[in-house]
Amino acid sequence: MSSTILLVDDEERELNSLDGLFADIGMNILRSSCASDALGLVKQEEIAVIISDNKMPEMTGLELLARVRAISPDTLRILLTSHADLLNAIDAINRGSVFRFIVKPWNKKALRNIVQDAVGRYQLIRNLKKEDEETILAAAQEIELKDPLTAGHCERVAQFAITMGNALRFSPGHMKDLKKGSWLHDCGKISISKKVLNKTGKLTDHEYDLIKNHPRWGADLACQAGLPPSVINIILRHHERFDGSGYPSGLEGNNIPLEARIVTIADVFDALTTDRPYRARFDDGKAVEIMRMMQGSVFDPELLELFLQQCLNK
Repeated sequence: MSSTILLVDDEERELNSLDGLFADIGMNILRSSCASDALGLVKQEEIAVIISDNKMPEMTGLELLARVRAISPDTLRILLTSHADLLNAIDAINRGSVFRFIVKPWNKKALRNIVQDAVGRYQLIRNLKKEDEETILAAAQEIELKDPLTAGHCERVAQFAITMGNALRFSPGHMKDLKKGSWLHDCGKISISKKVLNKTGKLTDHEYDLIKNHPRWGADLACQAGLPPSVINIILRHHERFDGSGYPSGLEGNNIPLEARIVTIADVFDALTTDRPYRARFDDGKAVEIMRMMQGSVFDPELLELFLQQCLNK
């Protein structure tokens, strides 16, 4: 999918430099040296990402990006700023006006990576807004490509979850949400690099913090795409633990949404029985043994029994 990037800077030299940086990545590039003209382009064109300098004569980049958000909420907004404006840039991120900021003089590789991440996020949001399940599944499968060993993971998790949902007599609407949430439970990993996802050794504390953020990042995507609350619950809560030791919120017991407790079980079983960068797969028997040890701590005890009976005939 070809996407459009809008570059905004009142200095022609800076525009040329940015233009050259993205000339070879297969995206449509628009440029503007005037904030008001940039706003006009946002109204006329479908802009995936806008990159704006902060210090401009007509209005600041922060002001421009705040207006862009009101016109085109899905457009990802990146600010080029100086150290002097760093606190304002961080505040803009916290308020949602800016997706990322880059401090001048900018690092070419870092800026390219941020823009490519932003384009991927934009495309994902647009796909998630579509109603057809085929497009949503394709979006989930695209994310799985970042980690080849997880190919088919979202579909297998969905099948286990659907079996449990049927046993619990979920309504057709609830079943539909359960399936979508299962497909998309790891969608927040779109913001994590392949290097971290495919690491064979022990993660650093920073890398582990990135991994622990993926439920929130995924839930933010799902919220922006307007997905139902039960789908968002699965994405946000599938790493909560029944004893309250999970993340991101440390919810406990039945405070964890039912659909999330279901997907947690399906997710862990599939993870245990497939090869991962850090270990080889376990056979079904060993996986069940491991999961029994986590009954009541990680897993809802009753739901684990249901899973073993309905999905594995144990």
